[in-house]
Amino acid sequence: MEETTKTGGWRANKWVRAAIPALLLHCSIGTVYCWSIFSQEIADYIGFSKSATEWAFSFAIFFLGMSASFLGNVVERDIHKSSLIAAICFAAGMAGTGFFIYYGGMHQKSMLALLGIYLSYGLVMGIGLGTGYLSPVKTLMLWFSDRKGLATGLAVAGFGAAKAIASPIMQFMLDNLGEGGIYKMFWILAGVYFLMMFVGHLLLKKPEGWHEPKNADEHPGILEVIRTKPMLNYVGIWLMFYINITCGLALISQEKMIVKCIGLAGMAGVIATISAVFNAGGRLGFSAWADHMKDRNTIYKLIFVLSIAFTGIVLLTGGIKNGDGNLLLTALVLGLIFIINAGYGGGFSNLPTLLSDHYGMGSISTIHGITLSAWAFAGLTGNQLATWIVNNFGKTEIIQHKHADGTLEIIEANPSGYQYVLYATIALYIAALVISVTLVHSAHKAPEAKKQNA
Repeated sequence: MEETTKTGGWRANKWVRAAIPALLLHCSIGTVYCWSIFSQEIADYIGFSKSATEWAFSFAIFFLGMSASFLGNVVERDIHKSSLIAAICFAAGMAGTGFFIYYGGMHQKSMLALLGIYLSYGLVMGIGLGTGYLSPVKTLMLWFSDRKGLATGLAVAGFGAAKAIASPIMQFMLDNLGEGGIYKMFWILAGVYFLMMFVGHLLLKKPEGWHEPKNADEHPGILEVIRTKPMLNYVGIWLMFYINITCGLALISQEKMIVKCIGLAGMAGVIATISAVFNAGGRLGFSAWADHMKDRNTIYKLIFVLSIAFTGIVLLTGGIKNGDGNLLLTALVLGLIFIINAGYGGGFSNLPTLLSDHYGMGSISTIHGITLSAWAFAGLTGNQLATWIVNNFGKTEIIQHKHADGTLEIIEANPSGYQYVLYATIALYIAALVISVTLVHSAHKAPEAKKQNA
């Protein structure tokens, strides 16, 4: 296989058989983060509060992580089966969500409609998300064995960039599909994303020279793999990954209101797009940078230090409370939002390569899937932590924003509450940095599973 890597054919194949299908899969499933674009429309159309429908997104992230945990061994054995499961479940979940929105529009306040959206967007789509997220990762690391970070960063960047790409398209569809545009949008996108993911499924292929372990000696159980290093090493990786997601979701979920608090309500959409670009850029940039480091855990230390520094500066200056009309404080708050987005994305893209450095490639899909359970639990805690703090601390204020057309928008917000969110996240980031330094050991490249020429 090593000789084949030197040929032009190999270089062409690694893009066709790994990079392109990974982007097709991740750019489809990454649209789960577009939820905020249409969540209010769903709530209004079916007659429920926004907070009631928000659980659909939380369930989607939870089942993403849990399906990755339980189906990682399926991905390990057969990426064609797993990528097909991903395409079918993701598209079926979107189509089902559209149906229950349609049903809810005809039967206002129907619990069947709400539970159907939970089931479709949460469980069914969540299974597609988990299997679709995992399916191309190991294949990319096998094809790009000398630049694993760049390869996984490329795919996971597609997941992060999906929101920036799809959000304006979704908004255009909502504005132009007329009555019932919300459920029509889901049906149209279900077809589009199934086609994209099915093409990715057909193209995805491991290198011909890769010998997948077949027996217990070559492919030990996951606990045996983890025990190759002190158990606290794996616990440390899981915890710092969980904390990074929890803090990221806590801030990102409040991003729109924070932007309004600093007087940029009219630019909220533009800032959301820039944030998505930083999210995708962090996924690609941090992971590619880690390829040149002796220890990939250094990237996590850097992410936590930057997050602590920017959070601390905004806390000390009261940036969210005092940013309206103050150019410097506004810039600091925006800097915090962009850095947190970049670090949030970088944490995802560095995880599989960090795990492969510690535990090898033989069971990487399985161990990566189990570690993504941290994402599942963070999906249930990050948003809710921030919401609880904002609802119970600080004071709601009336903020007036004058639009370019002269109209005046009255906004109810809690700037002090968002400052209190930062106290929680900076404490968690400090804990994550301590864990990264003390529990996660430096990793020399782990022995690879056997390779042989086809």
